[in-house]
Amino acid sequence: MILQPVLHPLLLAALVLPVLFFAVRALVRSRGRARAQWLLRVATLVAVALLALRPGIAGGETETLSTDTDVVILVDSTASIVAEDWGDARPRLEGVRADVEAIVEAYPGARFALITFDREAELRLPLTTDTAALRSALEVLTPEVTQRSRGSSVGIAHRLLATTLESAARDSPDRSRMAFYLGDGEQTADTDPESFRASADLIDGGGVLGYGTAEGGRMRVQTGDVATSGGEYIVDGGGDPALSRIDEAALQTIADDLGVELQVRSADAAPRLPEPPTTTTTQAAGTTGDVTELGWILALLVVALLAADAALVATAAPGVLRLARPASAPAASPSSPPGGAL
Repeated sequence: MILQPVLHPLLLAALVLPVLFFAVRALVRSRGRARAQWLLRVATLVAVALLALRPGIAGGETETLSTDTDVVILVDSTASIVAEDWGDARPRLEGVRADVEAIVEAYPGARFALITFDREAELRLPLTTDTAALRSALEVLTPEVTQRSRGSSVGIAHRLLATTLESAARDSPDRSRMAFYLGDGEQTADTDPESFRASADLIDGGGVLGYGTAEGGRMRVQTGDVATSGGEYIVDGGGDPALSRIDEAALQTIADDLGVELQVRSADAAPRLPEPPTTTTTQAAGTTGDVTELGWILALLVVALLAADAALVATAAPGVLRLARPASAPAASPSSPPGGAL
């Protein structure tokens, strides 16, 4: 038997024992139908406490698919990534999150790393098989605060990408490596974009996914909150809403440097993702130890006990109503005038 309590056992005992004490005391003092009701309630409380301990048995198995590939994902986190020209005037970041989810599903069992870049490049998540951590990192990703923006380069992450790939190649030389760049290609720094050529020989595939339109999209002021809507729009020097436009030429240069394909993304189509390198993909399924939970049995028991208690309450209801109904006053004699004798 394996226990996986939802709370620390001491805290769970502190919550359950006082209630159990009063329920047992009421059971001892009660008689007849009331005793049966309190017996059901004590049993229900014990069953709920056991349910909170999450009992289970070892021996379950879960099939997995292992892919011997390291995938590094680079995501633009400048203010332009929330420009509202994705689908029905939604922020581009929604498309980025959906495409990262597609990448995760395309390479099950792979290790993933996340790099974000605006004024600086940052390794948000080192290589890991924990895809839940990757999804969480993207969910809480906030674009650069507007007041701190001083221009950014689309190639600012070139050195960090190369360092991450070199480390992966040194630690796991038998694994293949892929890189995906997700951004709009808009260069707002005064310098020329840096090159990603140093990473080309370190990857076996990947892609550049571009976001935005030629018409451009408006951007809301970013304050560092997780929410990307509801604020005012960024304005240009003339007081008009500033627009962010995709730069396909810059994105194509990045794709050429990495030796991968450029895809200009839209909300009405899924991304075309390359197959994982065939020499390092393990298609055989493996198994991992798991726990078969028994909580569903206790849950059914709790429902049955509550139903029995409700049935006892329902059967006792008519008697309670009769006791609560006021006694009827005796009818006055028709021969006796009201108020007594005349």
